[in-house]
Amino acid sequence: MTQAVDPASAPSSIDTAHAHDGTPEGTGALALGAIGVVFGDIGTSPLYALKESFVGHHPLTVDRLHIYGVLSLIFWTMMLIVTVKYVLLILRADNKGEGGSLALLALISRRLGAAKWKNGIIMLGVAATALFYGDAIITPAVSVLSAVEGLTVVQDGLEHMVLPIAVLILIGLFAIQSYGTARVGALFGPIMVFYFVIIALLGITSVAAQPAILGSVNPLWAVRFFIIDPKLAFLALGSVVLAVTGAEALYADMGHFGRKAIGISWLYIALPCLLLNYMGQGALLLSDPKTVENPFYLMAPDWARLPLVILATMATVIASQAVISGAFSVTQQAVQLGFLPRLKIVNTSAKAAGQIYVPFVNWALLVLVIMITLGFKNSGNLAAAYGIAVTGTMFITACMFGVLAFAVWKWPPVVAGLVTGGFLLIDGLYFASNLTKVPDGGWFPLLVAAVAFTFLTTWARGRKILRDRLGHSDLTMEMFIASTAKSLKRVSGTAIFMSASPTAVPTALLHNVKHNKVLHERVVVLTVKMEQVPHVPIEKRIETFALPANFYRVILHFGFMDEADIPAALAQAKDCNGIFRAMDTSYFLGRQTLIASAHPGMAVWREQLFAWMVRNAESAMEFFRLPTNRVVELGSQVEL
Repeated sequence: MTQAVDPASAPSSIDTAHAHDGTPEGTGALALGAIGVVFGDIGTSPLYALKESFVGHHPLTVDRLHIYGVLSLIFWTMMLIVTVKYVLLILRADNKGEGGSLALLALISRRLGAAKWKNGIIMLGVAATALFYGDAIITPAVSVLSAVEGLTVVQDGLEHMVLPIAVLILIGLFAIQSYGTARVGALFGPIMVFYFVIIALLGITSVAAQPAILGSVNPLWAVRFFIIDPKLAFLALGSVVLAVTGAEALYADMGHFGRKAIGISWLYIALPCLLLNYMGQGALLLSDPKTVENPFYLMAPDWARLPLVILATMATVIASQAVISGAFSVTQQAVQLGFLPRLKIVNTSAKAAGQIYVPFVNWALLVLVIMITLGFKNSGNLAAAYGIAVTGTMFITACMFGVLAFAVWKWPPVVAGLVTGGFLLIDGLYFASNLTKVPDGGWFPLLVAAVAFTFLTTWARGRKILRDRLGHSDLTMEMFIASTAKSLKRVSGTAIFMSASPTAVPTALLHNVKHNKVLHERVVVLTVKMEQVPHVPIEKRIETFALPANFYRVILHFGFMDEADIPAALAQAKDCNGIFRAMDTSYFLGRQTLIASAHPGMAVWREQLFAWMVRNAESAMEFFRLPTNRVVELGSQVEL
């Protein structure tokens, strides 16, 4: 579409673009896939959640009151947090079909416009993202360790083998990430369904010996627990919430499977199987309190424990794979939305756009996962660190849901207030309980989140300052064309100058004119805009604005889940006085050397951090898939 108007004033039509036009896959196939990817984390929580409630950092007496009280809390936590909050409500907050903290942030930001408290919402979304990285480090370690620890139940004297085996499994898991999950992904669903069936059967067998345990679903048991032993009941919440670790994955992976498939998988497979297993563990504890050392494995007969260890280890690897893939997706969204510098992102599947591999994130996660595995040594110690990342993310999601209900969905204030207040109260109690674990390991996810938050906010703030510095000029494109088009020699070919601003004259263009004193026959000023939607349809991706003297402004719109392939997008352009021929087109990029200064903006140490991030970012040439032999970089120095 060729328009002779100012691109800065042109309205954007991207907001109406839908991310998905539907999927040819049936709901049943999607539900099976969701079981394998979405529910791996929450599905492996029975390995440690109930055990930690009794033998963790705040141990409980293994008696009827505490067993029934903890089981009642687990049941109602699953019902209120997972079923009501996430499945019934949060999954409705989709951003063109996509979910997760950053997708929710983009949705709210787009709808709020220039609201005064928009910056506060952005900080909440960034904080949730930062906490997710802590979760992504702890989940593989605690999951794999808790599964391998089953060897100590199979045979005495194998304690010394747990740590080496767990480390080898983790190294192998991260080593295969570059191959992608497309080939093995089809196996995830059936394996996890088999795992869920087995843990349900174990639970049923144990419940059959103590059927009265089913009465623990009565919420009065949880109330009685708090009345008789309020301090320990409050502290127990920090372990009980481990039963719903991975609930955030329901929302984050919504774009892959859809709300309906995830809801079906949870309500008809994951939820009943998990509850049966927890009831079975409770029944076992009633019969023999000594089994509290590992009730999950001790429910199985002797001959079945080694196969169960193998199956549980496979399930934890799948759970870890899901959170690692999630870290890749979140990183891609953060890069596209301007919270992280450009990173190398490799597509591992020609068919599934969402299957990506981010080498830097993969190896950084591996190093940190191995460090905490060797440092914490067992799943019990790691469980103390696990809860803070989970409950912190849940609490922030509840806050953002409140903004969504009041400002975007326009619910009646009373209804929005009651629902949001209820979620904030529940999530706040769980978060407060986990804060008591800070000295016992809870400091780790908070440290990771603080570091991640610093990187995310420093990059976003630094980019804004850099844009302001580079964009501070009274020279308009029209003035530039009028002063240079007739006075400079025109050479054959097309020159494309990348520009962050849709109105300013690119610094690379100014430097080219200053030093080379020529203009190409066709000059295109190209701006890439990352929209706050997951995907932008091809037909709405390109905007073209004709300027005098064979100059053009082109704006390419990409969603935060799209691959920003500039040559492929320009191949669709029709209104730029002809097509873009690869061997006649040169791309000119500006490369800034940043110098920390005392100018107002950021602290000097943050300016130095930003400059380091700029130096280590992937080049625009690689990120935008530009042909390596057609790129010219022109440098300059900029004081922050």
